[in-house]
Formats: sequence, C-alpha cells, structure tokens
Amino acid sequence: MKGHYSDVWQAVASALPDRPAITTREATLTYREFARAAGAFATRLQDAGIRPGDAVAILMYNRPEYLVALFACFATGIAPVPINYRYRPTEVAELLQDSQAAALLFPTSLADVVTAAVAEAASMPLLIQVDDGGGPVEGALDYSEIIAGGGRLPATPPADGELRLYTGGTTGRPRAVVWGTQDILEVQLYSIYASSGLQTPQTMADVVRIAADPETPRVATLPLAPFMHGTALFTSMNTLVLGGTVIINASPRLDADEAVRLAIDKGATRVIVAGDAVALPLVEAAERAGIARLGKVDSIISSGMRFSDATKGRLHLLGDISIIDLLASTEGGPFAVSVTARPEDLPGHLRMLPGAVVLDEELREVQGTVGARGILAFRGTLPKGYFGDEVKSRATFPEIGGVRHVMPGDWVEVLEDNCVELLGRGSSVVNTGGEKVYPVEVEDALLAHPSVADAIVFGLPDARFGEALTAIVVPTEGAVVTEADLRAHVEPLLAGYKKPRRILVRPSLERSPHGKIDMARLKEDAAQELAAQAK
Repeated sequence: MKGHYSDVWQAVASALPDRPAITTREATLTYREFARAAGAFATRLQDAGIRPGDAVAILMYNRPEYLVALFACFATGIAPVPINYRYRPTEVAELLQDSQAAALLFPTSLADVVTAAVAEAASMPLLIQVDDGGGPVEGALDYSEIIAGGGRLPATPPADGELRLYTGGTTGRPRAVVWGTQDILEVQLYSIYASSGLQTPQTMADVVRIAADPETPRVATLPLAPFMHGTALFTSMNTLVLGGTVIINASPRLDADEAVRLAIDKGATRVIVAGDAVALPLVEAAERAGIARLGKVDSIISSGMRFSDATKGRLHLLGDISIIDLLASTEGGPFAVSVTARPEDLPGHLRMLPGAVVLDEELREVQGTVGARGILAFRGTLPKGYFGDEVKSRATFPEIGGVRHVMPGDWVEVLEDNCVELLGRGSSVVNTGGEKVYPVEVEDALLAHPSVADAIVFGLPDARFGEALTAIVVPTEGAVVTEADLRAHVEPLLAGYKKPRRILVRPSLERSPHGKIDMARLKEDAAQELAAQAK
C-alpha cells in the first residue's frame, strides 16, 4: 500500500481521537491533541513562508514536540531533518548550512549551542524554542504559543515529501540520507503488520479498521535510543500507525532507573535500545530494583550496535521477551535479523531478510554459498540518495545488473540456513554506543593542538559501548603533553561521543617510509597497555 504517515495518523486521530498517542511521566497527548498540535505547527511554518521541499532542522532529545514537528512536516511536504543534540555549535552550524534549514526547533537547554551555531551559520533560520528550563534565545518563537494559536493540517501532503536523516557514514562528515515519505511507509509495512501477525492493509479504511480492532495488540513503545536514529524514530512512527502509544522519557541523558519505572508504570510492551550501550544499564537497573519481570514488555529492539549474548540473556530473565537485533543502516535495509525468545536461543544468528544479498569482490551474489565471504547489500525499496551529493550517492547506491543496490560496507561470512556472521566494516569508522565516528575528524582535532605532531584514532572492543574510541598521540619534539591537556583541548571542538575515551602518549607511531601504520599491531599494543593500566 502506497501512502503517507500523515494521512494514516490523521485517519487514526479521526477514528480514535481520545486514545493516548504520546505520553510522558507528566502528561499525555491524545490522538486528537496530537493532530491539533501538528496542525498549529504546520500552519505557523507555512505562515513563515516555509514551503514543500524546504527543511526544518530538529535539534532535540526525545520529547513529544519532536513527533509533533515530524507530523507537521510530513503533512506539508516540508522535510524534517533530525540533528544530533550532542553536537557542538560548529557542527550544528555546518549541518544547518548543509541541510539548507529554513527553521530550527530546539529546547532552551541548548540555547547556548543554538546561539553560537546560528552566529556561525551562513543564513538565519526561523528559530522555534521549547521551554525545558533553559534560558530563552532572543528572537526565537515560543513553541507553546504556536500551538495555542491553532491551525489546520492539509487534507493530504504533496506526493514527493522527504525525510532527511543524517548519518556519520564512512566519509568523515555527516551526510543526509534522503527518504521519500511514501517509500518509508512501504518499507515499514512488514515491520508494522506482518511481524505482528497482522494482515497488511490495502486501503486507508483497512488501516483504521486494524488500529481500532480490539483484537489488534495494543502496542506501547518506549524508545530509549534517540529519535535521531532511524530505528527509534521509525518504530515510534509505526506505533502510531497501529493506534498505539509512544512513551517518552523526556531527558537528554539515559536515566536507566527511571526508564525501568516508566516502562512498568506506563505499560510499555516494546522497548527500543541501542545495543549494550542502553540495554546493559537498563538490565542493571532492573536487577538493582529486584524486578523479576519488566512489566508488560514483550519485545526489545536494537539495530546497528553491538548487543552481547550476555546482556540478552539477562534481559530474557525479565519476562517472556523477544529480542530483535537488526543489522541495518540509515541508507537502507534491514539486511539481517537475530531473534531470540529465551536464554536457550542464545547465541543468536543473523538471518538474512528479503532483499538482502551478499556480493563478492566481483559484485557477484554469493549468499547461496556456505563459507563465502562478501559485502552485504540490499536491493529493495531504497532512499533517493544523499542530499546534495550525487557522487557519494552513486558510490553507495550502485546499479548492479540493472538493479539499484545499497552497500554500506559490512563484510560477512555466509553460514547455513540463510544466516551470516558479521566480520566487520571495511572502513575505519568506529561505532561507539550506537554513534558513528570517523577517526580523521578526531585526529584533526588532536593535531590542532600546538604540541601534537602525530595522532591516530581507532576503536577497541568495549563491553558496554561496542567500541571505545582510542587515540595514540605523539608530542612535538621537546614538548610535554598530557591526557588532561588533550581532553581540555578537544572539549570545545567535538561532541561528547567523538572524544576519545582513552588517550595514550607515545614517542612515535612507527610509521613506514610511506607513512603507513601497522594498525593491527598498534591496536594490539594499545589494548595490552590499557589492560596493564587497569590492573
């Protein structure tokens, strides 16, 4: 079924106006209130001259206003552009310029970041602030006043609406992956309906009937991963298609103890995590509280992040919980999934999903050959490409045999029963806590220190974060530089997750005459040195 999320949400709001759509610890928005707020926000954007195809940047942690803005943008054909709320002003300014944002929605707790960012930006977007206790930004519109002003949603959105999701990728700078809004819904139909044992609808009347049917499982989703990541955002969007409820822990930081209480108190049935970085604190909080069962939670979903069998096993002990561990990317997929329902199912195996293939170095399909190694690709419904970057789009979304594919860069070995074993990414990108970091950017920041002559950055295995960003730095001749010096230096230059967790200072990286480094040896030496320090 082709269609738009905004059409679906408006239809559900008309049929089930009093059902809770979004709830936090403090308040609840019914579907009627959700649609009305989106209508007011959409009207204000249009009154400001923002038109279909323009962009609205959302610099915000998970809050109800995030989803309201998303609804308003979808309904008007304006492109929502989530931006990582942990970025520094310079990083935000770069993305405001890259996305050509006509407006920026942000919480007042990020007022300092926004003020500095717009001062650096080439043009001034319309600023809309949500009061969360911080100081206001001069000249910014107040979100609550916009909503109080009222307005209406268009009957149906333009056909060519977009969602632009930034990804760190493997190129050193974030790029916005452009998804057509109709394509997203088409891709997500399996996740919304088939995975729940529901018949896929053919018409809007079918969508509403399924959402209102008492036999349809009432989904209540608690996204603990941020909305700026596709899995948390898409799963929440899908929950609203089913007439379910999105439960939001409205905090810029993970409070695992509160997350456990919220899941139980609000009746969450589904929790979205980012591998061990979120799941491990969650299970530890539940164990500290002496909880034998995590309320009504029957599924936990993670994507694109290390999710260990040890953590999964502990989660399975908190109830009849299915754990869905997806191998996916912002650029497309999902490629494969591991599903476990009980501790006895571990270790889980990644089973390839329809549309996924394995390509060898000659770009021949080898997914039918056990033992073959190759790169994962996907050939189903795909994004349009990267915003404003045709060259990179052609490289990441090549046409093979007349069919467009996406190849983010994950190498696998083919196992039996259509399963694969993940070998790693062919590039040097580091995935730490669900965030992608390109080492060159961190190295550039370190090399900007006047006493640093050389630097290398890479990831080392970490029990919680999957990979811990590690740096080895060489001082200039005669200089003395300390870890504390370097941390203070990168503080204003890099977002928190881009800062090295471990910094080693050495006299040399032992580069070859050609400037190359024996990375395998360097990583092994660094791991041994850090292990010795920990004793």
